[in-house]
Amino acid sequence: MAPQGGAPRLVLLFSGKRKSGKDFVTEALQSRLGADICAILRLSGPLKEQYAQEHSLDFQRLLDASTYKEAYRRDMIRWGEEKRRADPGFFCRKIVEGVSQPIWLVSDTRRVSDIQWFREAYGAAMQTVRVFASEQSRQQRGWVFTPGVDDAESECDLDDFGDFDWVIENHGDEQHLEEQLANLLKFVHSRLY
Repeated sequence: MAPQGGAPRLVLLFSGKRKSGKDFVTEALQSRLGADICAILRLSGPLKEQYAQEHSLDFQRLLDASTYKEAYRRDMIRWGEEKRRADPGFFCRKIVEGVSQPIWLVSDTRRVSDIQWFREAYGAAMQTVRVFASEQSRQQRGWVFTPGVDDAESECDLDDFGDFDWVIENHGDEQHLEEQLANLLKFVHSRLY
């Protein structure tokens, strides 16, 4: 299942609700570790690329946090679920192709099947990280509940997973977030050396 080549020393699977700060946290970690050591992998990247091709859409605009992406989000979720039902590891295999850095941060893990695939492929090198933010914090970042999106499997499948290795609270308290990131970085460094 795992790609050929050097195996990662650590694969951190980040999950959390929309606007919880998953990208912010993974980018903060990568900036401290360096892009030569740490790769950010996005499961939504190959999904959006394939969806854009099949629907003649602008792939780059589907990658940002724009209203363009939001206009297609519900159908993109439905389309992605169909792909996953046919092959649960399809998007997981795509994102790990050719990655050479020893630390991988998967910034948008959304399903139990994603965790299962990475666990089977990388075993003890894999850890889960849940980024949690209150509804109030998420609303301050622009989140509005959207039926068919926020109650879909892509947002809710890991709600009851409950066995995360790490939980990062991202409510807007910068000092508390920094303390949590420092603890996680200490662990990451222990895997590097």
